[in-house]
Amino acid sequence: MNDLTVSLVQTTLHWHDPAANRAQLDDLLASALPGAGITDLIVLPEMFTTGFSMAAATQAEPYPGPTLDWMREQAVRYDAVVTGSVLTEEGGAYFNRLLWVRPDGSHSAYDKRHLFRLAGEHEVFTAGACRLLEEWRGWRIRPLICYDLRFPVWSRNSPHEPYDLLLYVANWPQARIEIWRTLLRARAIENLAYTVGVNRLGTDGSKLDYSGQSALLDIHGEYLAQAGNLQTVLTHTLQAAPLQELRQQLPFLLDADHFELPDAC
Repeated sequence: MNDLTVSLVQTTLHWHDPAANRAQLDDLLASALPGAGITDLIVLPEMFTTGFSMAAATQAEPYPGPTLDWMREQAVRYDAVVTGSVLTEEGGAYFNRLLWVRPDGSHSAYDKRHLFRLAGEHEVFTAGACRLLEEWRGWRIRPLICYDLRFPVWSRNSPHEPYDLLLYVANWPQARIEIWRTLLRARAIENLAYTVGVNRLGTDGSKLDYSGQSALLDIHGEYLAQAGNLQTVLTHTLQAAPLQELRQQLPFLLDADHFELPDAC
């Protein structure tokens, strides 16, 4: 198991303008990652082409669609997995869908399980039923979306086949940012895993403010890297050996209560 380099993309988003957001991300990535081989994983925010919107009838793109094509181009360009969620339509239903896109053009998808009731997300979108567990360059990775962070059972690690990295893509408002920071620490500690949270900046079309605070934490819940409130591509290398050593020293997962959740449908 080698070390894994992760790039957290924290940025403002253009409201309901996928083309402008993809162009902006093109520029951000090109300035921060001037070629392949610099990173293994690029993490974008939740609904990174539109902002967190309930206007699915006018803003959802078909699946597969133009953003998946764009993510494939980025994955090839940087020889890295590219992930983030997109407002998506498939089969007459709408999804807040995370796409996990590999450099070979293949991809996986995860539909947000916990839909944010306060914004009426549960009235517009269809909830996912299955978790995603990805293996990439020797690491096992569990990607989730925003409100999922509040529900520890859905994030639960396995004592028998533990994931190494837990990640959340989000549009988490400034008004509740301390909860974001607290829950990221809690999920890292209880799951004995590196944990990434990628949030956005700016003000959206619903007049909600976002202050970023994207971060990468170790299994003690300590910050390894923080983006603060800056527009940035924050790149950090996760070390495999300390993770494996600490899990041997602190085998807390073996004492966890046993239950099963679906990984794949």
